[in-house]
Amino acid sequence: MKKQQIPLKNSLLLLLTATIWGIAFVAQSEGGEAVGPLTFNATRNIIGSLVLIPVILLLNKINPQSNSADFTESDRQPMASSGSNPFSRNKTLIAGGIICGICLCLASNFQQFGIQYTSVGKAGFLTACYIIIVPILGLFMKKKCSPFIWVAVVMALIGLYLLCITDGFSIGKGDFLVLICAFLFSLHILVIDYFSPKTDGVKMSCIQFLVCGILTAIPAIILEHPNLSSFSGAWGATLYAGVMSCGVAYTLQIVGQKNMNPTVASLILSLESCISVLAGWIILGQKLSTREIIGCVVMFGAIVLAQLPQKETASEK
Repeated sequence: MKKQQIPLKNSLLLLLTATIWGIAFVAQSEGGEAVGPLTFNATRNIIGSLVLIPVILLLNKINPQSNSADFTESDRQPMASSGSNPFSRNKTLIAGGIICGICLCLASNFQQFGIQYTSVGKAGFLTACYIIIVPILGLFMKKKCSPFIWVAVVMALIGLYLLCITDGFSIGKGDFLVLICAFLFSLHILVIDYFSPKTDGVKMSCIQFLVCGILTAIPAIILEHPNLSSFSGAWGATLYAGVMSCGVAYTLQIVGQKNMNPTVASLILSLESCISVLAGWIILGQKLSTREIIGCVVMFGAIVLAQLPQKETASEK
């Protein structure tokens, strides 16, 4: 079998994406404290949606014949066989955007509240548990898990114990909230996996950010009573999370994943958890104990193991 060469440019783009997402944990921590977690999340998602509008217009201008910026020929074939009704495609696009937006709203808000009660480093690693949770949820969808996945699950549980349970068998409120967030992000990933081959990924992302922003803005207005003056010390963090984390990073992910093995791409993107630890240490001065560092290392090892490419069987080819 010929060994596939990974394009260096694509790898660097995905590494930049992971870096942006990792640093975003710092922005979330600072921004949420300044304006409130709901207000921060609503604003960043609405900004992210607005940022993607010119991206969509630009991509349509560059390649007006393409239905999607991130489609491959193999993605388009099922659509061709099932018909290319524009109404059906738009219906799928809107449905996918709304469902993804609801999942993203729940996941991001649990994460934002959790970050208020735990460190940036812990939040980054606990959020990365979605890489372990996804294949487990896949069992209910009749998707088999390899032995590597089950070993990774055990490693992740050990890492979680070392990282989170420091006083007896207690677990911090923030850690628990971020773990719920990881489960919700797993659902979000599975929803995207279902809809992304059927519609335009950039447009669906724009819709999901808008839906997430609106749904989060409603309780934010009721509970946090936001005003422009409260953003005086949080505009930098809010703009970073909205423009860079939502808009720019997602676009880089689409470009970087083109013609790249998705397993390799996921592995590179999972480095956001390590970068969040470094960002929390460098920018916020947050520190982890030796026990917690070991837990992080074990968890990262589980993430790497879960993403290792498996030998393709004859039935899967």
